Amino acid sequence: MSEFTDKKKLRVEQLVDLFKGIIIGDQVVDLVRKNDELIQSIIPTDIIDAVDQMVLLETPMNDLKRGVNKVLNLLFKTIQEHPYHPPEKESCLGIFIQNYEALDGNLKAIRPLIKKLNKDGMDADLREELKDGLSEIEKFRSYYLIKENVLFPLLETEWKNFRCLQVMWSFQDDIRKNIQTAIEQLSTTNFDLKLFNRLVGDIFFNVYAIKFRDERILFPMIQETITEDKLDALLHEAAEIGFPYIHPAQNKTDHSVERELNGMDIDLNTGFLSPEQVRLLFNHLPVDITFVDEHDKVKYFSTPSKRIFPRTKAIIGRDVKNCHPPESMHVVEQIVEAFKKGEKSEASFWIRMKKEFILIQYFAIRDEKGKYKGVVEVSQEISELQTISGEKRLLDWK
Repeated sequence: MSEFTDKKKLRVEQLVDLFKGIIIGDQVVDLVRKNDELIQSIIPTDIIDAVDQMVLLETPMNDLKRGVNKVLNLLFKTIQEHPYHPPEKESCLGIFIQNYEALDGNLKAIRPLIKKLNKDGMDADLREELKDGLSEIEKFRSYYLIKENVLFPLLETEWKNFRCLQVMWSFQDDIRKNIQTAIEQLSTTNFDLKLFNRLVGDIFFNVYAIKFRDERILFPMIQETITEDKLDALLHEAAEIGFPYIHPAQNKTDHSVERELNGMDIDLNTGFLSPEQVRLLFNHLPVDITFVDEHDKVKYFSTPSKRIFPRTKAIIGRDVKNCHPPESMHVVEQIVEAFKKGEKSEASFWIRMKKEFILIQYFAIRDEKGKYKGVVEVSQEISELQTISGEKRLLDWK
């Protein structure tokens, strides 16, 4: 093991110990003084490794986030002074940074409005203006969605020390929740100025904290470990989610990532499944599915554990008109005809069968050019769904 690797390993171990001490909170001043030399020697990748270790140690997320904020506050100057090479403006990471710059402008725009609101919290026009400003900031949630659903999956495959992403995701959730709650506060008749100030304070702190950590810790490591081609290939998927403010040039979103198919895997555009996985997937959905192609022939039906309407393989290849009783034939023909003409794309019915309440829906299937390719019938027993109200956020398995 090289001297460089030995030194890095020692720094990370000491940084983990610093994290633990900060979280416990005993004799913090002495702890910081004792680690002054360490604090000045840390490099950004050490932080990623240390947080990864803290996650592996199963540190409670709230404790870990509190520790991250305090430790990174201690390391702020060290990280800021570390050599930094900003990415090219039109690169993937460059587009991310441009969106951060636009967000910064929107945050600065509402600062004077917040000050005015603290002088007159009952000013309805001012609250409405602030609500518009926060709604503009809320658009930045799409950037967080891009990170979580496009960037993070790549890093999880490329990095062994990817668990810091879980902590970042939790911080981003806090930002989204606080923005939503702040906007709701501005709309309520029981406006709580103290609560609102706490919310926007947390929003400003977390947004700028994540911005700094992205630009000076996360992005530099990405530049060291991920090729530009792989990053540019992400822009196409990111564009499907949509950037909040600044969008990449069109040619930057045309990249595609080549993937190898394993044996008989089927390319589903958004993933690769074997025929067995496709069969299992459809058969485990809590619905009956029947597919009829553009020639009105039955091509497929699912076999869930409990089917609502009986089906046998004898219907495969059968004309759909022959699969319904004469009394309802005209309805089927009307639906298929409207789908083929492009006049309609969905039809829904609901009926009672003994004690069950059945929702039956028909959806037109069209290709990327809008050409009619068939119809899918989806049937579901929805008695239990009708009783749902409020929210359920906790698992209550017994």
